[in-house]
Amino acid sequence: MINVQLFQFNVALGDFEKNKNKIMQLFSEELLKTTSIVVLPEMWNNGYDLENLNEKADDNLKVTINFISNLAKEYKVSIVAGSVSNKKQDEVYNTLVVFNENGELIYNYDKIHLVPMLDEPKFMVGGHFLPQPFQLMDTDMGGVICYDLRFPESTRQLAVNGAKVIFVVAEWPDSRLYHWKHLNIARAIENAVYVIACNSSGSDGKTTYAGHSMIVDPRGNVIQEAGESESTIFTEIDVELVHEIRESIPVFKNRRIDLYS
Repeated sequence: MINVQLFQFNVALGDFEKNKNKIMQLFSEELLKTTSIVVLPEMWNNGYDLENLNEKADDNLKVTINFISNLAKEYKVSIVAGSVSNKKQDEVYNTLVVFNENGELIYNYDKIHLVPMLDEPKFMVGGHFLPQPFQLMDTDMGGVICYDLRFPESTRQLAVNGAKVIFVVAEWPDSRLYHWKHLNIARAIENAVYVIACNSSGSDGKTTYAGHSMIVDPRGNVIQEAGESESTIFTEIDVELVHEIRESIPVFKNRRIDLYS
């Protein structure tokens, strides 16, 4: 069994210190002793302060690594630390980071699908590689970022390559809440995986975010769901269920890759 806890909060626009302090407070006051993996939302360091990210983005994850690594070691918990604005080679990326309980950065991924509705492509660069599985708790897992959820190729190739749990970190707007809910459920059903989706909440003055972080099992059942305000949700997942569903509905054995272009 793997115990997962999601921290859904209002990401302060362009205020890293406020967001950092918020996360420290959540770990101090909300973290359950039995939690194995903590999940944070997308772009938690500066939010969608796009016009100022060139100056405010982390430098090659240096600040993020120091902060999250220390948290993981202090609380002895793995952290799917959402994503951060991250500057490398003079370009800003939206980068997902994963740390194990020893505080080691075991995986990072640059968001490949940038959101035209939020002007993301004007200020950031899309990643150059598909997301790949990583291991936590002796289990193959994967992660995608927000708009990636609309592209089933991203999650399908993670599942084909062994992922049994897929994290979705997001700042998904409330105007498309219906899409958020149903895309997460669809990705879980079609890939027979757990989908663990952590969204932000509240407003940054430009966009109101939907909240409704959720955990969906491989059957498509929503087993935990937050509301629209700041909150934490927790559940225990059993990856053996993934094996059972894939045996009973063998979509991966029945794929006609000889016909797919």
